[in-house]
Amino acid sequence: MTAENPTGPLGGHLDDDDFPAYTMGRAAEMLGTTQAFLRAIGEARLITPLRSPGGHRRYSRYQLRIAARARELVDQGTPVDAACRIVVLEDQLQEAQRINAEFRRTSGSTNPPAAA
Repeated sequence: MTAENPTGPLGGHLDDDDFPAYTMGRAAEMLGTTQAFLRAIGEARLITPLRSPGGHRRYSRYQLRIAARARELVDQGTPVDAACRIVVLEDQLQEAQRINAEFRRTSGSTNPPAAA
């Protein structure tokens, strides 16, 4: 089996964080939560699981990381809808910081511009 010609049950998706490899039951088990929690964060549009040909929800590792963060917040007493919003904002902030760092790297500057 080579990277150019993957074979086997995962078809070369072993390192793909976005591949929907986990069933709802397995995802809930891995997160230590309930399937109802996964449905709730889906209804809140935090994650949108893909569907198998039979219509079953399937989750990726990336989605499980997002769900785990939401669960941490809920476990601390944050309502599900608020936890989902916080996770979205954290994700947006992280992406903005990544873009900013990339811009600084390509422009050769390590200092942010001075405020006007």
